[in-house]
Amino acid sequence: MSKRAIILAGGKGTRLRPYTVVLPKPLMPVGEYPILEVVIRQLFYHGFDHITLAVNHQAELIKAFFGNGTKWGVKIDYSLETEPLGTMGPLRLIKDLPNHFLVMNGDILTNLDYAEFYNQHIEGGQLFTISSFVRSNKIDYGVLESDDKGNLVGFIEKPINNYQVSMGIYMLSKSVTEFIPDGKLYGFDSLMLDLLKANKKVISKKFEGYWLDIGRPDDYLQAIEEFGDMKSKFIHE
Repeated sequence: MSKRAIILAGGKGTRLRPYTVVLPKPLMPVGEYPILEVVIRQLFYHGFDHITLAVNHQAELIKAFFGNGTKWGVKIDYSLETEPLGTMGPLRLIKDLPNHFLVMNGDILTNLDYAEFYNQHIEGGQLFTISSFVRSNKIDYGVLESDDKGNLVGFIEKPINNYQVSMGIYMLSKSVTEFIPDGKLYGFDSLMLDLLKANKKVISKKFEGYWLDIGRPDDYLQAIEEFGDMKSKFIHE
């Protein structure tokens, strides 16, 4: 069975400046590969044979590098936004979507088993599945708890809060696109709120492996440092 993936590669990478002044974020190197090439190699390994790159900012550079995908053994085509449409808006431009497809950001370093994630979505008959990850946020201060009169009632030294966050990797059933407006800026956040409002079931699958969104300088530098030591986790040669 053919597997389709849509990779969102149209952002300007403003959070990653000054690194993205010359190159678009998907072409930022991690080890000897651009991060988007790492993603494409992984998708190919997990059986995806048709990848659509949703592009906008510096689209010609991305097209010149990846071409039609022959080098990686996959079919690559492109969906061009003439204006920013957010994370979900670009899906309305793609007219040949299959009944089930993967959508993901093009700047993610992870060892997620994409094939398993794809199959679990289909086998479960899901509408929308989010791959999620638990991130910890340490507060570098002692946290005071007081009542409405200012009396101290508790104290926590440098607490650590855990949050379940989206990894920027999703499985969708085609009917989800009915919620996405044409030609408008429409993000993942808007779609989640609209699905919840419509009482539609959205599934979150917690992932306990490795995941980094390289959109911030600190995470990008961490990805560069760790990729060399863990290359076999990400690239199957």
